[in-house]
Amino acid sequence: MPDERKPTMPQNFIHDYIDEDIAPGGQFQGMTVHTRFPPEPNGYLHIGHAKAIFIDFGTAEKYNGMCNLRMDDTNPTKEDVEYVQAIQEDIQWLGYGWDDRFYFASDYFEQMYQFAVELIEKGLAYVCQLTQEEFKAMRGDIGTPAQSPYRDRPITESLELFARMRAGELPNGAMTLRAKIDLASGNFNMRDPVIYRINHMAHHRTGSAWCIYPMYDYAHPIEDALEGITHSLCSLEFEDHRPLYDWVIANISCPSKPRQIEFARLGINYTVMSKRKLRQLVEEGRVSGWDDPRMPTLCGLRRRGYTPQSIRNFSERNGVSKAASTVEFGFLEHCLREDLNETAHRVMAVLRPVKLTITNYPEGKAENFEVENNPNRPEDGTRTVSFSRSLWMEADDFMEEPPKKYFRMFPGNEVRLKGAYVVKCTGCVKDQTGAVTEVLGEYDPDSRGGDPADGRKVKGTIHWVDAATAATAEIRLYDNLFSDADPDGGDRNFLDCLNPGSLEVLSDCKVEACLADAAAPAFFQFMRQGYFCVDSRDSQPGAPVFNRSVSLKDSFKP
Repeated sequence: MPDERKPTMPQNFIHDYIDEDIAPGGQFQGMTVHTRFPPEPNGYLHIGHAKAIFIDFGTAEKYNGMCNLRMDDTNPTKEDVEYVQAIQEDIQWLGYGWDDRFYFASDYFEQMYQFAVELIEKGLAYVCQLTQEEFKAMRGDIGTPAQSPYRDRPITESLELFARMRAGELPNGAMTLRAKIDLASGNFNMRDPVIYRINHMAHHRTGSAWCIYPMYDYAHPIEDALEGITHSLCSLEFEDHRPLYDWVIANISCPSKPRQIEFARLGINYTVMSKRKLRQLVEEGRVSGWDDPRMPTLCGLRRRGYTPQSIRNFSERNGVSKAASTVEFGFLEHCLREDLNETAHRVMAVLRPVKLTITNYPEGKAENFEVENNPNRPEDGTRTVSFSRSLWMEADDFMEEPPKKYFRMFPGNEVRLKGAYVVKCTGCVKDQTGAVTEVLGEYDPDSRGGDPADGRKVKGTIHWVDAATAATAEIRLYDNLFSDADPDGGDRNFLDCLNPGSLEVLSDCKVEACLADAAAPAFFQFMRQGYFCVDSRDSQPGAPVFNRSVSLKDSFKP
């Protein structure tokens, strides 16, 4: 079910157009606003698609309309049923649905073919035998029209050759079907574009039934028209293709005439959002898969610990415009922090543990503290945290010779153990190499759960876990996959910008006992460390694995 907190789309220029269209006298007066989201099933959806999903489905919701989900499967070369299923899961995870309006472009192959025949019969399409090299050579430039010696081919001959193309009598590349528009057009998309090509390759749905496939610019308007789409919302790179969209609609006997409106795509730094490049990262083993938590894919972000709410808020706050812009990845992180601050349970986890022994705490004694799970949500209740003589603390929270403004553990200094007691550091134990293996301290029995009875000030507070009950966990710390803010920029290979420090795996972390059997999806704030989630792929009961979703701002960095 959609999240009750899902933001409502604010008014934008697309809605201004729609308001005009559905007003009295408008193109779609009295009609239900009908949009569609048409991904190509050749890869997994990424954060850029989340914006399109928000616009397509959100616009339909705003106008109490409908939004179709349609797989644009006109190219059998890279399409796969795996991607079809993943796309559906991602959209549903974001909180959107399409009821029974789930379609494939391949549902319309026969109708597309018949519309192509109609164009030939009207003298608006012809079979061309230019090779790919000849086609490029005759494309012309701004001052030179394109050429094709087959443009005036008789209609009957084009009909016969097109039928032979369909029948499989001709090899790949032998012929194409081209729309007959304007070879001198300043818009090169209108210079008699190819609308059908031969491809003897099995399709994931139609098998070997077809060996000719329509080009997207031809298929897209037909799909929209057949489904009764009123507003075809596209990213800005299709603006120059709109004249061809309108030309196709105007010259075939389709049942409706949709309107195409373009908006700027989402740009975000420190990542790439080309499916081809993301696939390359996967196929070359530079990441662990499409759902690697460093990937900008929705399944990767989900595994990292991003919530649907945070991504919807991110999409809503970025707005909808015609102006291209690049958003800081840090803003996406900000949206996640905001959401998890309200919903995630607070727990304690020690990432780089060192033993802390409370030397004046009685051996064999143990006690419990009741701690709030989330101060922002009293309804989440409390949990029990155990305490004993032997604890685990962060190695970074102890220094023998600290710099100024270091308020953690050092000989002679007092700190508060979060939710427990004030402890004074009395020294440490080292191994033969000089490494600290144990920190020693004495606790103040009168300081349980709060300030000391004598009112003295203690500046430092550190987290800890009880060594007697702690569970061992693997914790994965993530950074940006790329070290350059613009890995796609310039002439360099984007792979050269990969960040070698994008993943750090810590295998002997100590966490509260309640986390030993935590299962995905579960989100936590590890106090002073950041927000974490249970890894959905690798975590097992008794052997938990946590991914850091986003860090907290640290007040001290030695």
